[in-house]
Amino acid sequence: MKNERLGILFVILFSLVVLFLLILILSDEPLNAFYFFFAGPFRNIFSFGNMLNMSVPLILGALGIIIAMKAGNLNLGGEGQVYLGAFITTITALALSGIGFTGAIIAAVAGAACAGALSAISGICKAKWNVNELISSFLLSCAVLPIVNYLVQGPFLDPHTSLVSTAKIAENMRLPLILKPSSLNIGFFIALLFVFLVQYFLAKTRLGYELRMAGHNEMFARYGGINTKSNTVISFVLSGSLYGLAGGIAVLGTHYAVIKEFSAGLGWSGLTVALIACFSPAAVIPCALFLAWINTGARIAMQNTGLTFEIAYIVQAVIFLLSTSLAIRAIFNKKGKR
Repeated sequence: MKNERLGILFVILFSLVVLFLLILILSDEPLNAFYFFFAGPFRNIFSFGNMLNMSVPLILGALGIIIAMKAGNLNLGGEGQVYLGAFITTITALALSGIGFTGAIIAAVAGAACAGALSAISGICKAKWNVNELISSFLLSCAVLPIVNYLVQGPFLDPHTSLVSTAKIAENMRLPLILKPSSLNIGFFIALLFVFLVQYFLAKTRLGYELRMAGHNEMFARYGGINTKSNTVISFVLSGSLYGLAGGIAVLGTHYAVIKEFSAGLGWSGLTVALIACFSPAAVIPCALFLAWINTGARIAMQNTGLTFEIAYIVQAVIFLLSTSLAIRAIFNKKGKR
């Protein structure tokens, strides 16, 4: 546990040093850029609320990664699962607009279920034919993205908007806002609730224990009577469902429609948060807020100075590289102890 905390602290501090140097080198007015980047997200309720709202899909996506990883699997299909979950949530909400907020709940569940079903395909392929889940989940995601794009810009395109998007869901199905005029909504508290639920599930339930045992040592778990094949499928279903829920909440609380490719990068960002957190559910919240702060600060600095948003991508790449190296080292250290 102590090593994990040191690893998280190292990644955050090193990425801040890289960020500081990049601003110093690339900006013509570094003092202004520092101010808007570091303090910009906290200047007013609008910026602060949007930063918190940006963390919601990151929290849920990271939890999805963690559940799969605790079972010894890695779900790389987050991009497609978020997008599919958002689309199914939207069309279900449009179809059930007459029943109000109950329809929104049904729509969110439907979106999460469809994303979970998509993810389950990778779990089934691994359990039955030992297909590498990294390849299968990634390829399935790549296949789903253009299909949803076609549906958004084709049969479900809203002709009354200049955006390439579906029609907007009814106002009585939208999640209540918290900090107006920002886009922060009760989806933030839903994400926090799921952090607690995932932590409890993995630490206190029998199925959670079985998933963790299979992730630590599959052979030992199998000899102990644990059905590792079914648990592989279950871990993928739960992982994909959390990604799908992230997409659904983004629709119900922020965008109110599926805008073409609005979720691009969310899958990888969720993976980045899980890596920074060293796959600990309790550490997901501060790590997601940290990444949301970097993205929000980059946008504000871009609007007020000559700094470009690409600086956020560079910092995220550094974080991803450091976090991956720490995670790989931890995995090999565990293998060496067996």
